[in-house]
Amino acid sequence: MNAQLIIEEPLDPATVRLGIRAAERPDLRGRRVLVLGLGETGVSAARFLATRGAQVCLQDDAPEGALAPSLARVEGLIAESRVGGAVWPGLEGFDLVLPSPGVPATAPLLIAAAREGVPVWSEIELASRFLDVPLIAVTGSNGKSTTTTLIGEMMRAGGGPVFVGGNLGTPLIDCADGSEPAELAVAEISSFQLEHVESFRPGIALLLNLSEDHLDRHGSFEAYVAAKARIFARQADDDVLIYNADDAGVAALARTAPARRLPFSLSGSLSGSLSGAGPEAGDEGISLQGDSLLLRLSGAEERYPVNEIRIQGAQNIENAMAAVLAARVAGASPDLVRRILGEFPGLPHRLERVRVVDGVAYYDDSKATNPGAAVRAITGFSSPVILIAGGKDKACRFEPLREAVSRHARAVVLIGEAAPRIKQALGGVVPCIMAQGMADAVAKAHETAEPGDIVLLAPACASFDMFSGYAARGERFAAVVRSL
Repeated sequence: MNAQLIIEEPLDPATVRLGIRAAERPDLRGRRVLVLGLGETGVSAARFLATRGAQVCLQDDAPEGALAPSLARVEGLIAESRVGGAVWPGLEGFDLVLPSPGVPATAPLLIAAAREGVPVWSEIELASRFLDVPLIAVTGSNGKSTTTTLIGEMMRAGGGPVFVGGNLGTPLIDCADGSEPAELAVAEISSFQLEHVESFRPGIALLLNLSEDHLDRHGSFEAYVAAKARIFARQADDDVLIYNADDAGVAALARTAPARRLPFSLSGSLSGSLSGAGPEAGDEGISLQGDSLLLRLSGAEERYPVNEIRIQGAQNIENAMAAVLAARVAGASPDLVRRILGEFPGLPHRLERVRVVDGVAYYDDSKATNPGAAVRAITGFSSPVILIAGGKDKACRFEPLREAVSRHARAVVLIGEAAPRIKQALGGVVPCIMAQGMADAVAKAHETAEPGDIVLLAPACASFDMFSGYAARGERFAAVVRSL
């Protein structure tokens, strides 16, 4: 399969000079480091630090019994650990604190570190200082996992070993430890991970979109946006920032970036999206033009037919554009990029069709854990939607749901802790039906739906009031739907 190309001059991705961007490597031998949190990230970081000669100490509030599997993985590598409520009284004698992503900046030991001048690094900061391969880093409120995975598949199609992980799954520090061969790292990066970076500098950074999320953690939308902006803060003019030109907040942030800036746009035009001084060139980037994605780089044009993209929904067209742009800049061939666009099935619980019952299609978008993600899911359908929403309240405003619901939904079924707030925010634009749990929600959606409708699980909330995570929530939804 040959990509549909219109080329005046061959595109030369090497002009980007995608290279290693590691800062000066610290000598960890004999350094006393406190790792906060013993989840997957904490375990990987502790092992990495210990094998490089650091004296690693641990703290985790969970009971020792619950931590037994994690403690077994670091057995013999830890100088001292305090678990189950035992805490370090202070940071005297420590050279570095490394918090897991789930540890908020308001944690007493992090406040003490700021007061006492003890450096605090996230795991990605530590990893970036030891990486031996170039890094593509992806952030945004929504679409991170899909875009990260899609870029990874495009780069792997060329035959070389590629690390894909970060917030998506395998910690980035596992790439830095050299245990598995890699020629490139592609990492999903969260706002939590970006809170404590100093020199983190990806050769290619992606900022997909911005909407309210994790305000219970960051305290304000402004603080959340400031954390996201750290993904490109240390880039230079020979690095690349790929950004969403249709998102006003993202476009405004991008104008402050020191890197070469390349936009993507569903609106069909890149003209004017790059106003302001910077090293970018004219209309370079990728946009939706009719029935194709039009890529413009280095005086060349490439077209990728939309009808060949396997993943569905407007938000996934955006994800595909961002991935194509990143992969081509990083050197993937257009033929391989087009092939992967046609093969990639998407990730579980991200606008995943479960089944059709009596002419009604049921979709699992449990990963839509904030209002912005839910809006993108709702507006991606032309058929009437019966929305199932609700869950753990993350202090986000639900008013952004009003327009999408009023234009695309016939009814909303609400569950969980945030249900009353969502109902109030919707203000009666459509009927709101309160449900007790997922089985009741699916049953009421089934009763309400008519042939041709879409029943969509897009909760706009976290899952932890009722489930262990978004995946468990999606699996429960799918199981109930299959039993109809």
